[in-house]
Amino acid sequence: MKIQLIYPKWPKLKNQPEFNLPPHGPVCFAATLPSDVEIAFCDENVDDLQIADDADLICMSVMLSCQIPRAWEIADHCRAMGKTVLFGGIASMLHYEETLEHADSVFLGETEGRMEDVLKDFREGRLQKTYNFFHDFPDTRLIGTARRDILHRERYTFRGLQMVDLVHASRGCHFNCFPCCTPYLGGRRFRPRPFDNVVREMESIENNRLFIVDNSLAQDDEWEKGLFKAIAPLKKKWVSHPIKDIDEILDLAVKAGCWYVYQAIIDTSDHIRSRIMRLKERGLGVEGTVILGMDDHDEDYIKRLVDFLIEVELDMAEFTILTPFPHTPIRQQLAEEGRILHNDWKRYTGAEVVYKPAKMSIDSLQEMFEYAWNTFYADFSKEVKMGKMYYKVVEKEMLDGTYRSPRLDPQRRRRNNKP
Repeated sequence: MKIQLIYPKWPKLKNQPEFNLPPHGPVCFAATLPSDVEIAFCDENVDDLQIADDADLICMSVMLSCQIPRAWEIADHCRAMGKTVLFGGIASMLHYEETLEHADSVFLGETEGRMEDVLKDFREGRLQKTYNFFHDFPDTRLIGTARRDILHRERYTFRGLQMVDLVHASRGCHFNCFPCCTPYLGGRRFRPRPFDNVVREMESIENNRLFIVDNSLAQDDEWEKGLFKAIAPLKKKWVSHPIKDIDEILDLAVKAGCWYVYQAIIDTSDHIRSRIMRLKERGLGVEGTVILGMDDHDEDYIKRLVDFLIEVELDMAEFTILTPFPHTPIRQQLAEEGRILHNDWKRYTGAEVVYKPAKMSIDSLQEMFEYAWNTFYADFSKEVKMGKMYYKVVEKEMLDGTYRSPRLDPQRRRRNNKP
């Protein structure tokens, strides 16, 4: 049996450096397929899409709201060719009812331990319209090592540097942040993987640089300490979302190979200033994730916020506009207040105003979004600051002997060796 697995392209933030990370959802899904299934994978962000004539089943793996319209378009084309299309992934769950119109089947939930039955139904001609495992979570011991062998790895580079590989040590999140759909998807349950399984997966990844993509590592202090102690011997260099701001945990993170941290910047308080400083004091980089357009934001507030980021010498910043994604607390609030402008999902990128701000006009918020990017990166470009962050990891690797020089393709190597 042959499956064509497709990860559709989506519009990128024009202000970000142009690069692509290897996707996580498709390689985790591929690990749940029986060993006799042949997989043809296309990440449309780096690959040219060609529908395989001999594919028995088309599987659409969709993560983002701005990705789902393209997924529907591909699915409609495939179904017109007589192909059967199965949808899964976060965005398929967030846009379930609309997706049903474009799919032969939609899988809701996590696929570990379940795909053999789904494929049996398909082979026997009784594929169900919906497989609903929403909040019926599999045992995390079933989560196997992701199938990174399906990726075209050479296409995930930035100026010759291999980008980070994505890996996860847990699923779910017990927090209930206003712009996030994770509580809806995960039921506010923190579900850690066994340490041995996490170590085994990290050990199998050839790339020394990882992104631990858990929603937050700061959900259970003892678990977090145990994780860092378990992965430290691997000497991997990794980035993550927030870690707990406790001396012991921060120090263990450094020993375990932490390289930099994504830190949500929600205000200009001493609390945020302290968190940034405590990370930087330990030699860790800090990339701020900054949402613009909250109800207490006006033009002056955003200018002060950007000044604050420059003052605390944040290494990098990623600015997005508040976006009311489906099944988030902020969407419910804005919908009740009649402030959502439209549901053109391909424009739900985080770079466009899709609701009515409280203290600014729509145009003013869009202008302040551009102002934030341009002002923060006025001294050095995004690419230069990103390069500086990568220099940090090279320094760490040289100190512990894990640095490997970039592999050059033959043509590039010949060019570099010319007299």
